[in-house]
Amino acid sequence: MSLLEARGLDIEVGSRCLCRGLDLRLEPGQCWALLGRNGAGKTSLLHTLAGLRPARGGEISLDGRPLARLGRRQIARRLGLMFQDSADPFPASVLETALLGRHPHLGGWGREDAEQVELARRALTQVGLEAFEQRPVASLSGGERRRLALASLLTQDPRMALLDEPVNHLDLPQQQRQLHLLRARCEQGKGVLMVLHDVNLALRFCTHLLLLYGDGRHDQGPLEQVAGRERLERLYGHPLVELQGPRGRLMVPA
Repeated sequence: MSLLEARGLDIEVGSRCLCRGLDLRLEPGQCWALLGRNGAGKTSLLHTLAGLRPARGGEISLDGRPLARLGRRQIARRLGLMFQDSADPFPASVLETALLGRHPHLGGWGREDAEQVELARRALTQVGLEAFEQRPVASLSGGERRRLALASLLTQDPRMALLDEPVNHLDLPQQQRQLHLLRARCEQGKGVLMVLHDVNLALRFCTHLLLLYGDGRHDQGPLEQVAGRERLERLYGHPLVELQGPRGRLMVPA
C-alpha cells in the first residue's frame, strides 16, 4: 500500500493551472525530489498533498484512506510537513519547539513524558543541536532554525514526510548531514518528498524525481529514467553540461 497517493490531481492558483491530472504514488522506501523553476507550484503541491489547500480536482489518499475524511490529528500522526520558512510567534526554547512534533501523538490534555522528551533530545542530536536545547529559538541563526524544524519533524516521526527546501540556509556539511538523515528514514521503510533547488543533491540522495513545469505538465519516475540532461534542460529552460563525478553524475550550467 502506498503511503500517500494522488489521483487525477489538478492544482490552480488564480487562473493559472500549475498541475493537471497528476497521478502519484509515494511508497515506503522511496526518496523523492520535487524539482522545478521558481513559481512552478512546488510549494502549492506540497500544501495540497498535506491537505492544507484545496485541489481544483482529483483525490488524495493517505495510507489508503481518503485524506479529506481524516482529521488533522489523524493526518499529523502519519504525515509530516516541513514548511519553507519557520514562524516563531511565541517565546520557546529549542527543546520545547522540537517537542511540538509529539503533540499529534498525545491524547487530550496529555503532557510529554520522559520518553517523549528523550525522542526530542535524540532528534536534536541528529541535527547537531544537542547543546542548544535551552536556547531561545529567537537567538538561532537561519540555518539553525532549519535544523530545528527538521528536528521537530523527526520527533513527530511520521511515516511520510513532505519537506519544502529542507536544506535552505544550510552550509555544505549541514546539507549533507540532513539529507543523509532523510535518506536513512527511507531505508527504514518510510517515505520522503522534498523540494530541492540543487539538481545534484537530488541526483545523489533521491530515488525518484517529480518535475513540475509550471504550466500543468509534469514528469515523474525513478531517478535513472527521469534525470536525463535534455529533460532537465527543458525543466529549467537553461543548457546543462553533464559530468561524471566520484559519486555519480553531475549537472552544471553550460
